[in-house]
This record gives sequence, C-alpha cells and structure tokens, in this order.
Amino acid sequence: MLSTIIVAAGSSQRMGFDKLFAKLGDKTVVGHTLAAFDRTGSVGEIIVVGRDDRLTELQEIVRRDQLVKVRHIAPGGVHRQDSVQCGLNLVDAAATHVAVHDAARPLITPEQIERVLAACRTHGAATLAEPVTDTIKRSDVDGFVAGGVDRAQLYAMQTPQIFERDLLIRAYAAVAKEQFRITDEVSAVERLGAKVFLVPNEDVNIKITYPRDLGLAQLYLGRLATGS
Repeated sequence: MLSTIIVAAGSSQRMGFDKLFAKLGDKTVVGHTLAAFDRTGSVGEIIVVGRDDRLTELQEIVRRDQLVKVRHIAPGGVHRQDSVQCGLNLVDAAATHVAVHDAARPLITPEQIERVLAACRTHGAATLAEPVTDTIKRSDVDGFVAGGVDRAQLYAMQTPQIFERDLLIRAYAAVAKEQFRITDEVSAVERLGAKVFLVPNEDVNIKITYPRDLGLAQLYLGRLATGS
C-alpha cells in the first residue's frame, strides 16, 4: 500500500498570504492537490500535515470535496522535516511505500504519481524531477557572474518523492540523530548512501510560490477544461 504525506504546514512568507487556501477554479490549491492523490488507484491513505491554525479549514475541505482517502489531518512542526516526521509517525502499518508531496503543487496528476511509484518499486526510491533548461550561472559575493554550470545532467527536484517505507524511516532517524537540516526527502535518503531514481517530468507541475504562479496554474486549468 502507498501512504501519502501531504505537507501543508508552510508559512507562505514569499506569497504574503496562505497560498494553499487560494482558489483555483472551484477548489483551493490544497484541494486540487488532495483530489489528485484521492483519485490515484495505488494510494491507500492520505495524511495531511498542516498548520495548527488551519486544521479546521483542512477538515472542511476534506468534507466538502468528499476526499475518502484522507485518514489523518495533523499539526506539523517548525521545519518541513519536522512536519514530514509527524506524518511518518501516523503511517499505517500496512504501508509498504511512502510518498511525500508538497501541498503547493496542485497540478500533479494520478498518472505522474503512478509513474514515480513504478520507478520506486524497481529502485527503492524515486522522485519526479524536471530537467534544467535555463542557462545556469554562479555569482560572486558581490552579485556578479562568476562562471557557468553545465546543465546537461542537472534536474530540479519536484514532488512526489516516493520511497520504500523502511528506507525513509531510517533516513529520517539518521537526520534526527545528526540534527541535520534538509529541504527534501531525497536529501535525507542520499545521506544514507542510497540511490534515488529520477523520473523526468515534462508535464506541468508548478509549485505555487509567488502570486504569479496562481495565474499560471489557473490558465493551465482553464486550458484543460476547454481542451485547448
């Protein structure tokens, strides 16, 4: 069984307001995210980890949108890894694999989720990742260009990131023991020396970070609705 942890406990500081509850069509951002996992056949349960002051609203979204696979809505921690650990503590004993996904990526699809899970079943760990197509430059301390970076094998990490359950639990235990700060689960698993398979993604999987991203997501959803 695949257990999914949806991380929804961020502060949205760069947005200026709580982006997860902004409307995209007839649903909130987090509502779209939860619906995608709820529709995914391999997902057996969903655990939502949110801010203390928004848990009631998350419960209302689950009720209103009739999301049948959400088993827990729990408070998160100070940092992202703390919130994921809160979710891991609630994973069903029957789960063999665990997916972690950012609630701020509402355009994820069941097809993308299943692709990452299939890769994880083969390799033990997998993540959706976007090949870097922009020219990448380093800067010096004064903000001037200090050289280029070969983008041939560069990927921007996305979510979902899916792992064999025991591997992710061991990775998080090691991170806690070392008191090391991580920004995603791939980083935690890498520290164990395990390999993570990259599933190249050429489809839209926007992370809502800035106000402009809401407009882009809305435009994309509108095009899907009209089939254009």
